[in-house]
Amino acid sequence: MSKKIIGITMGDPAGIGPEISIKAFNKPELYERCQPLLVGDASVLTYYLKKHPELNLAVNLIQNPKDGKYEYGTIDLIDLGVVDMADFEIGQVSTTGGDAAFQYVKKVIELALAKEIDATVTNPLNKEAMNAAGHHYAGHTEIYADLTGTDKYTMMLADGNLRVVHVSTHVSLREACDRATKERVLDVIRIADKACKNLGIKNPRVAVAGLNPHCGENGLFGREEIEQINPAVKAAKDEGINVEGSLPADTLFSKANGGMYDIVVAMYHDQGHIPLKLLGFVYDQEKGSWQAVQGVNITLGLPIIRASVDHGTAFDQAGNWMTSELSLENAIDYAIRLSENS
Repeated sequence: MSKKIIGITMGDPAGIGPEISIKAFNKPELYERCQPLLVGDASVLTYYLKKHPELNLAVNLIQNPKDGKYEYGTIDLIDLGVVDMADFEIGQVSTTGGDAAFQYVKKVIELALAKEIDATVTNPLNKEAMNAAGHHYAGHTEIYADLTGTDKYTMMLADGNLRVVHVSTHVSLREACDRATKERVLDVIRIADKACKNLGIKNPRVAVAGLNPHCGENGLFGREEIEQINPAVKAAKDEGINVEGSLPADTLFSKANGGMYDIVVAMYHDQGHIPLKLLGFVYDQEKGSWQAVQGVNITLGLPIIRASVDHGTAFDQAGNWMTSELSLENAIDYAIRLSENS
């Protein structure tokens, strides 16, 4: 099987995206698994490489993915020329950074839709900066859905054995409750089952979390499970999907992390995000820094593959060369696996 071309965005150039990209590209094992392509700004990349000449990395500017060298020691880059480092500040929210991050994402989406690359991986952008630049989206997921014309999609987070998809994400908690409908829950169960199969899991075990404490205690604490969630689970079972639910969320994630289930359908943003980030984000109080920041964010239901780091731009750490590239490496790994099985 030929190595897949993976298009990787630089992220907001004022954040840690450029740094962790360079660190990932500086490992020969990346080139053993895929053909990595960076989409960003040459001025930003050159800025960092001049600060770290010990890396001895060359930049190969290309217009088309087919022209890349894809050899260790060379970073193949599609330069969009948005940022001029002469008047750009690292670590600060800016409209330039927000516009640049959006343009990088738009470009990799176009390349993937044109089948010039096999998958896309995104570094973090800053929502405030992007919206200030005139690109009004809640985040990466919504950009991908809009630019690919996708109506039914969901976010999946993954770290080790634990995979979680969401019925709703960037909405208020009140609206999240209203979005837990039979139709939406069933759609997400189907997407979750398909995603696991695309990862090579032949008969995925899907678990569906309840919305209310103890799944509502038969209507005592709410009727969403009775009226919406459980009927969706039954409909999915009738379609042949190996699914259980609704299940109390306070114990479900521990079971899934232990291997009882392959994927969990969470009802809202924090229900799914907190257990993933509790596992993947490890803070060292003595050092005053993150010991580990790992995990992957994947948008499911799209006509193209998108995986992402599961952390933000970390403007306060940008430029100090101390951030970890582990989440980016994990995202690239997921993108490769999905592209090989799609």
